[in-house]
Amino acid sequence: MKKLYCFDFDGTLTYKDTMFMYLKFYDPTKFRLQFLKHVPLFVLLKLKLAETEKVKKSFIGSILKGQTQEKIEKKAKQFFEENYPKIVRENALDFIQNIDRENTQSLLVTASLDIWAKPFAEAFQMQLVSTKAEFQNGVFTGNFIGKNCNGKEKLERIKAEISDHKYDKIIAFGDTSGDKPMLKWANEGHYQFFH
Repeated sequence: MKKLYCFDFDGTLTYKDTMFMYLKFYDPTKFRLQFLKHVPLFVLLKLKLAETEKVKKSFIGSILKGQTQEKIEKKAKQFFEENYPKIVRENALDFIQNIDRENTQSLLVTASLDIWAKPFAEAFQMQLVSTKAEFQNGVFTGNFIGKNCNGKEKLERIKAEISDHKYDKIIAFGDTSGDKPMLKWANEGHYQFFH
């Protein structure tokens, strides 16, 4: 029996949102300053009056734009080493470690950027499907390649990833409304399963 597991990352497998954690880790001073500047935008987001993708791009860009890919990836590796496995929910880690790898494909499907999600995906032995950071000449442009990997986009990206594969069962795990399309589409959708 061939299975496909689709795991959301932030909040589902982890206790915290890794975006804020990584950006703070990257540059604490700049993080504090830009966080305060972005508070009005975060408020508009909560009120559903701003686009998640725009606010996210603006906030991430305000800290990482113009930084070299080398530095960003080095920091991502350090961030991973400092926080793994302690930010991962224990029962989620148990579950992942007990996956029968032989007939199973596992995807880490996240709105987080590939920059800091990649080391986690590697540790979980999962293929990463995420929001992609755009680099030009080894420097982060502050833009994403394609859309923010959330909501319907999550599902589109999963389908593109597995286009030529057939599975007997698809099992998805998520914890927010951004995971709903993926959870509905799967044969088994688990909401806040590891909480």
